[in-house]
Amino acid sequence: MRDAEFFRRWLEAATAAVEREADRLTELDSPIGDADHGNNLLRGFLAVRAALDAADAPTPPGGLLQLAGRTLISTVGGASGPLYGTLLRRTGKELGDAAEVSDEALREALDAGVGAVARLGGAAPGDKTMLDALVPGVAALGTSYAAAGDAAENGARATTPMLARKGRASYLGERSIGHQDPGATSSALLLRALADTADGGA
Repeated sequence: MRDAEFFRRWLEAATAAVEREADRLTELDSPIGDADHGNNLLRGFLAVRAALDAADAPTPPGGLLQLAGRTLISTVGGASGPLYGTLLRRTGKELGDAAEVSDEALREALDAGVGAVARLGGAAPGDKTMLDALVPGVAALGTSYAAAGDAAENGARATTPMLARKGRASYLGERSIGHQDPGATSSALLLRALADTADGGA
């Protein structure tokens, strides 16, 4: 069973990963986006860290994720804020007010969160978006957390030869081919942080 402290550690690990990789995310975003993905996401996750530090205790896992989602929506510019915010808010809503959640409940909640992201963005796997990391990553949670991190990272790398069909990169047409999608890359960071937390590495 996973309690609120586990979710705090996960979000802190995700924040640390975004801090570490912000420049790389922005570099990936430069040729096919607005060259701001890393900076925007870093601002959002630093705000999440501050919001969690200020949160009244005890806050259940679902409440923590909903707080994080609301914070990302209010602080991250562009499409990333609503998409990441929707992912965490919907996941948190699915978890409800339970003080502890099972791994299966978390997988099901994340699956609902990914579905909400797909509906919001009107995207599907293969469109060269964050879903190319999230969908295989969450599916692999049924095997293990480590497998989820691996699947998400593989999914992000697999976006490189894809033609972008959604988002800012889609405006570039064939020029989007040959570049790894920054949203898929940051989504893989989130799931790797979850895997590291579950395995005691964070």
